[in-house]
Amino acid sequence: MARALPSDGTLVTLELESLHAEVARKNIDRAGLGALVDIRVGPATQSLQGLIDGDTKSFDFIFIDADKEGYPNYLVLSLQLSRPGTIMLRQCDSRRRGGQFDERRRRVNGVRAFLEMAAASDRVEGTAIQTVGSKGYDGFALLVVTR
Repeated sequence: MARALPSDGTLVTLELESLHAEVARKNIDRAGLGALVDIRVGPATQSLQGLIDGDTKSFDFIFIDADKEGYPNYLVLSLQLSRPGTIMLRQCDSRRRGGQFDERRRRVNGVRAFLEMAAASDRVEGTAIQTVGSKGYDGFALLVVTR
């Protein structure tokens, strides 16, 4: 993603684990993209709230593939960092199992709540697409912020 940025662009990535952030930083720097990438370490809700509190400009594109039970919170916070035209892409693996929602799994319920919130929101339009690969389940939600 960083390679597609304009010279004045920035990619902000959120990482819970400092070890994973260190590995990412080394690879990003090795690719010559270090000046374009801001890695924030800590829980995503705290990192997103920090961006909001810091008067960060709205994002053009938001992609979060994190703990699925946190997706409803990420939608609320991401909308505060968006503007009309912002694209949101959410990884939604674990969304369906065998064609049915598995009510016992918190992460499935988190993705389900996210999708229900997105469907009820008057700020976004979008779709959820289930893909089938080697896992037998996978998918993503693609949203466009409309207001």
